[in-house]
Amino acid sequence: MQGKKILTTKEIGARIKKRRTELGISQEDLAETLGVTYQQVQRYENGTNRLNVENIQLIAQTLSMCVSDLLGPAEKAEPQLHAQETKLMRYFRKIGDERSKNLVIQVARLGAKAEGAGNGLKKK
Repeated sequence: MQGKKILTTKEIGARIKKRRTELGISQEDLAETLGVTYQQVQRYENGTNRLNVENIQLIAQTLSMCVSDLLGPAEKAEPQLHAQETKLMRYFRKIGDERSKNLVIQVARLGAKAEGAGNGLKKK
C-alpha cells in the first residue's frame, strides 16, 4: 500500500510562517498565544523544533486554519486571503470587546446581503 507523503517539520513551519504573515500577525503575538518565546516560534517556522499536538491545534486556531490545512497533503491547495480580507482579519483580532466584534460581524453580513442583492442600495 502506497501512502501519501508525510510533511516534514520544515514544511509545516513554512505553512505556519506563510499564514502568519498573510494575516499580519507577528512572531511575538503568536508566541504570546502559545505561551512561548518568539525565538521558539522562529524555531517552529524554520523546522528546527517539532510542535506538539496542543500547539498545532492552538496555532491552527490562532491562524484561522483547520489542523488539516496545516498538516494536510502538500498537493492540497492552501487557503488564500485577499489583501482586504487580511487587513480585516488583522483589525478584527484587535477588537477586545465581544459586543464590538458582533457589531462588525453584523455590518459585514448586511454588506454581503446588499452585495448579493445586486447592490440594491439606491443612490440619492
